[in-house]
Amino acid sequence: MSFLSSMNISASAMTAQRLRLDVASENIANIDTTRTEAGGPYRRKMVVLEARNENSFKRTLMNAAGRSLQQSTGGVRVSQIMDDTSPLKSVYNPEHPDADEDGYVQMPNVDLIKETVDSMSATRSYEANITAFNAIKMMASKALEIGK
Repeated sequence: MSFLSSMNISASAMTAQRLRLDVASENIANIDTTRTEAGGPYRRKMVVLEARNENSFKRTLMNAAGRSLQQSTGGVRVSQIMDDTSPLKSVYNPEHPDADEDGYVQMPNVDLIKETVDSMSATRSYEANITAFNAIKMMASKALEIGK
């Protein structure tokens, strides 16, 4: 594995964690949104991450035999952003414009504590990848100094 592919792996993780943080921010911003363009209350969004592993056994063998010089990279990518299907919260507020005939308003299924924990987790993961990225840069710099 080269230094550049290691940097690409850390960069892909930082991109994914930034998107996770953006989605958590969007969820928090819409915690009281009872009417969306699609109709109905806002639904919490969740980010689904998956490994971006292009290494296959066949490709690894080909690289080992010297038949292919193509570098394969790993990392992570966002496979989808999906709506949370958990039930919406019903709040009694008969004066709200979106209240039903019984006076209940369907509120978003966003939990501030969950979103705060997701934000903290994404931030810590982002920081860990910055640390790894900087370590890779330092190793590359030291490797270049060997020839001096």
